[in-house]
Amino acid sequence: MATTTKDYYQVLGVERSAGQDEIQRAYRKLARRFHPDINKEPGAEDRFKDINEAYEVLSDPKKRARYDRYGAQWRQIPEDYDGPIPGTGPFRGAGRRVYVNTGGPGFGEPGFDEAGFGGVDVEDLLGGLFGGRSGGFGRGGRVSAPGADSEAEIELTVEDAYAGGRRRITLPTPSGPRSFDVAIPAGVTDGQRIRLAGQGSAGLGGGPRGDLYLIVRLAPHPRYRVEGRDITVPLPVAPWEAVLGANVPVDTPGGRVQVQVPAGSSSGRRLRLRGRGMPHPNGAAGDLYAEVRIVVPAQVTPDERQLWQRLAQTATFDPRDARAATSSGGRS
Repeated sequence: MATTTKDYYQVLGVERSAGQDEIQRAYRKLARRFHPDINKEPGAEDRFKDINEAYEVLSDPKKRARYDRYGAQWRQIPEDYDGPIPGTGPFRGAGRRVYVNTGGPGFGEPGFDEAGFGGVDVEDLLGGLFGGRSGGFGRGGRVSAPGADSEAEIELTVEDAYAGGRRRITLPTPSGPRSFDVAIPAGVTDGQRIRLAGQGSAGLGGGPRGDLYLIVRLAPHPRYRVEGRDITVPLPVAPWEAVLGANVPVDTPGGRVQVQVPAGSSSGRRLRLRGRGMPHPNGAAGDLYAEVRIVVPAQVTPDERQLWQRLAQTATFDPRDARAATSSGGRS
């Protein structure tokens, strides 16, 4: 389990003042460039994951605001906390004010100065919170502190991410493997985080456990290419279907649907099916794009060969004419 410390703005190559439109454009450009299905260079997949993680945070105004304020520590700070960065001042939580040690020896460990902390008497600060001055550090007192949050990655197929549902996962931990029953939201996207409350690291002195965040990674798919909530799928069509137009089936994560191929469609034309992309539990679903790919027969019968030859002799179309080549492309 690892904690993310990357600079999300540097990952996307944008300034900290960038607007949402600029962030989205940068994400789409980089996602297309480093998608594992397209870029086979070493490190491209890891870069793709970093890009999705950065976009998942910077595209959400609330998460971005917390990241801008607290930097790499933002995930470990309670959402209702509105104080300074821990280690630079009082850390407010659950209505109490305590001071946290962000470095050096831990409480009760050799080298920790019981009498003072940065020149301040710790017992004076915390005595009223933990039953008066009868205890203290290393003298029978018990300090309670919540456990740290943890992160782990889980890999899902596009179909599983689309449908959602319950899934049992097992993760390695310092104390041995732990299993969890996880509710996967329908339409979960790459880089999205699923929170398991109270399943993180153990607390100090009986304090509550932290939370466990599962970072979703979509496994590369032989047919589907996912960008955000939009899905692109290849649509094989015969030459005559592309020329004359046809109503053809296309398989999607949600099942098979029919799509109308306009007459005169060339390879690469993208046909948009609104709302057929990844679901969104709190908003509009993404779109599905069926990308036309003209497929020719590898073998033909003698009669079919004669028909193709006749077409070749009578057709006036020149695919190398720039005007003819571009007039049938585009997207619907």
